[in-house]
Amino acid sequence: MMFPMAGEQALLTGLDEEQRAAVLAARGPVCVLAGAGTGKTRTITHRIAHLVGLGHVAAGQVLAVTFTQRAAGELRGRLRTLDAEAQTGTGVGAVQALTFHAAARRQLRYFWPRVIGGSWELLDSKFAVVAQAAARARIQTSTDDVRDLAGEIEWAKASLITPEQYAQAVAKSTRDVPMDAEKVATVYAGYENLKARNETHLLDFDDLLLHTAAAIENDAAVAEEFRDRYRCFVVDEYQDVTPLQQRVLQAWLGPRDDLTVVGDANQTIYSFTGATPQFLLDFSRRFPDATVVRLERDYRSTPEVVSLANRVIANARGRVAGSRLHLVGQRDPGPEPVFSEHTDEVAEAAAVARSIRKLVDSGTPAAEIAVLYRINAQSEVYEEALTEAGVAFQVRGGEGFFSRQEIRQALLALQRAPEPVLGAELPAAVRELLEPLGLTAQPPTGTRARERWEALDALADLVDEEVALRPELDLAGLVAELRLRADARHPPVVQGVTLASLHAAKGLEWDAVFLVGLTDGTLPISHALAHGPDSEAVEEERRLLYVGITRARVHLALSWALARAPGGRQGRKPSRFLSGLNPHAPAVESGSRSRRPKPGNARCRICNQRLTTPTAVMLRRCETCAADVDDELLAQLKDWRSRTCKELKVPAYVVFSDNTLIAIAESLPTDDAALVAIPGIGSRKLEQFGPDVLDLVRARK
Repeated sequence: MMFPMAGEQALLTGLDEEQRAAVLAARGPVCVLAGAGTGKTRTITHRIAHLVGLGHVAAGQVLAVTFTQRAAGELRGRLRTLDAEAQTGTGVGAVQALTFHAAARRQLRYFWPRVIGGSWELLDSKFAVVAQAAARARIQTSTDDVRDLAGEIEWAKASLITPEQYAQAVAKSTRDVPMDAEKVATVYAGYENLKARNETHLLDFDDLLLHTAAAIENDAAVAEEFRDRYRCFVVDEYQDVTPLQQRVLQAWLGPRDDLTVVGDANQTIYSFTGATPQFLLDFSRRFPDATVVRLERDYRSTPEVVSLANRVIANARGRVAGSRLHLVGQRDPGPEPVFSEHTDEVAEAAAVARSIRKLVDSGTPAAEIAVLYRINAQSEVYEEALTEAGVAFQVRGGEGFFSRQEIRQALLALQRAPEPVLGAELPAAVRELLEPLGLTAQPPTGTRARERWEALDALADLVDEEVALRPELDLAGLVAELRLRADARHPPVVQGVTLASLHAAKGLEWDAVFLVGLTDGTLPISHALAHGPDSEAVEEERRLLYVGITRARVHLALSWALARAPGGRQGRKPSRFLSGLNPHAPAVESGSRSRRPKPGNARCRICNQRLTTPTAVMLRRCETCAADVDDELLAQLKDWRSRTCKELKVPAYVVFSDNTLIAIAESLPTDDAALVAIPGIGSRKLEQFGPDVLDLVRARK
């Protein structure tokens, strides 16, 4: 049934000029570049209704895909509402709106008996099979190792990388891997073999996509039946598709071009999962006749928030930056974003909690306020501050700090410690007790292992804070105090302030947003800086900040702390992404051009041979290659380390290993960027020891 004229006009009512252009674009390839808050969901649904209403396609022949169940549900709800409001009887509410995986699962259930035969079972979790594959390969793994291996397998499959290709692919990338790439590849191959040997075919979520694509690609009858069923495709958040998802989409389409994609390359923040904006960026090359529409009118945020977002992304570099959209705020003016610098993280959190308390007292619902941070381990100090301020909160996309498994294990380990420990010895003793749980001298490379390390590191810093405030504490008293803190936390409540990582905040919005912990080494995070100040990893960190800013409707606050704990060395710097945007940051982004070798791809700076041992990577040369070492500086560094260890009551390696000192004496770094480029020196050590080391190096020049 086709739209009556009145129905079509009603469909276009309330759309701006660009949205209307996207809705009315002829059937065929359409690319909608939609900035944050520009009404992309409204545009998508109205375009579908327009195509259905004019009889170009039946509602049941439209497949709209997105990346989360929440987004798919919102699309379905909008379509049903639009159908009811238009009163056209076209049945647009019958459009299929699903995630990629849900769509593939439905299709595979239908086609599997014909294509392969037998039955299959969905593997909800890879953990047990990955652990079994590692054990069969005689590779010792912890729980975190298994989770990281599962993550690597997911990334590889999403990137269409086979076990045989894995090691080479990692060597060419800037990806941090949890263990030797050849071992990961071995576990990956073993995992695939174990699934195949099962009496009932075991399929993981990536297999749903792989088998769906293969069924359509390799069976002409299947392809014909599917393509007769679905004629028109819409893809939301197209900047987040993986090569595997693109392969499925191409199989769905075949030689046709009835495709509408919507996305914003400058909101690409999930590359660690295999997502890539290249398909969005290359859309006009693949479809030279495509209609391209830019949505830049921002209806979400005030002009003040929009202006800051534009200024942040204006400094972006690389190909993605070339597609940036210049947002234009459509709301009434509001307050200017607030920038604030604090002495330490506790002071920063307390100030944020006070500001939130004022907003709540003045009428802003707590559920319309969010505190966003880079890593989940940052939540603890804000949970504490909001609890003290009497403000309810909920932690989104993760457990509360004291609810995390590693923190519960840590408290249990401290409680079971056999010998009493007092006063100044307590912080060092705690770190020693936490080391077997994952608090190593340097953060590990695996994602899950790094998250565990960050949480334990935050707990150790909390211990430092407690001992500084109460020097008389013994271990039993410390554990009692930590458990009191854990028990005092508000349980998650729907109407509370949201605490979330920047990644978990994607797709959400609030009246007031507090972006916290904005220091170099945290945002951009240190392991992104390790790839160089101009790397794509750093650019993705910039996009994270951009996404965070564009979550705010009215109130926006950005803050950072000069030290981690009260009384600590105030050596932190505001995020380089804030350069020129606030009175505290330098006028230009700082950092030398020093680059840390990419994992698995490091070469000797003397003979150019590939480096294969951790020591060689740290020294950035073969262990057998001669190098100029400033012996006097090396002696001074060792003397400084000895004094520092005595002051902190920690072993020498906790400060710097011998190889790290040798690397410093060889490379003679003169600024923070050059120092952090040396493997073994992360943001925490840069903050704690960097000024002393740089003073020694500069004195030698």
